[in-house]
Amino acid sequence: MTEFPSQAARTAVAAALAEDESGQDITTAWSVPEGLAAVAEIRARQCGIAGGLPAVAEVFAQVDPEVTVEALVPDGARLTGDDVLVRLSGSARSLITGERTALNFLQRMCGIATLTDRYVQAVAGTEARILDTRKTAPGVRALDKYAVTVGGGRNHRLNLAAMVLLKENHIAAAGGVTTAIDAVRRGMARTGQKVETDVEVQTVAQAVEALDATARWIMLDNMPVADIEMVVKVRAERADASRILLEASGTVRLDSVRAIAETGVDLISVGALTHSAPALDLTMLLTTDPVPCPR
Repeated sequence: MTEFPSQAARTAVAAALAEDESGQDITTAWSVPEGLAAVAEIRARQCGIAGGLPAVAEVFAQVDPEVTVEALVPDGARLTGDDVLVRLSGSARSLITGERTALNFLQRMCGIATLTDRYVQAVAGTEARILDTRKTAPGVRALDKYAVTVGGGRNHRLNLAAMVLLKENHIAAAGGVTTAIDAVRRGMARTGQKVETDVEVQTVAQAVEALDATARWIMLDNMPVADIEMVVKVRAERADASRILLEASGTVRLDSVRAIAETGVDLISVGALTHSAPALDLTMLLTTDPVPCPR
């Protein structure tokens, strides 16, 4: 998800504006004189990573196509805490009506990009790569996952159809790790589909079972660092070690991610990137006194 998901943004923005009853903004209609033009700026009030600038343009394209939106920094830019991200000009009413929706999208996406960058920097110098999860806000998954890539992270599966991820409940229902893997392989053969398969395990014994079943991608869920190190060592002793991906997951925090990365795992999936990223503090203010719109 390295390209901005324009269609997903269009749909999400339309839903957000409908939820906000943007066409019935009585405060603005009653307090802001009709026919006034203004210029506004969206400015950062803390350091972070810019992400989701095209969402602002989409908001105002739907509120009022006559509003001009100028992005002054690109997605991925490092913000110093007083940077102007966007300059807007047009109807004062339109700018004010779209303000909150534009900031909601931009603050969330900048926040995700910023938190992702912190995790990426925390594992710098190791071979581990930071992944997101499906723990995203309903309706804006594509935007959340795009923001992760802006922050330097990578995307895990986008949806349930994108790949197989055998989690604890699948394995319990199937009757065990090997049984679940074999069932998936039969399903692939039956349907003719070839997709990646990630197998979640909770113990070293389960990890060895998955290795014996020739699983290519194994997720070590909520394992202590010592157990992760043991699985990495077991993998290294396999003749096919180079084809096996090891992924650590489960309550990964900024203060623990470095130690996990140093075990030698290839991937670390972090749900917090999208379910717990604090919004970046942004503000949008009119920068000039409104003037009558030219006729």
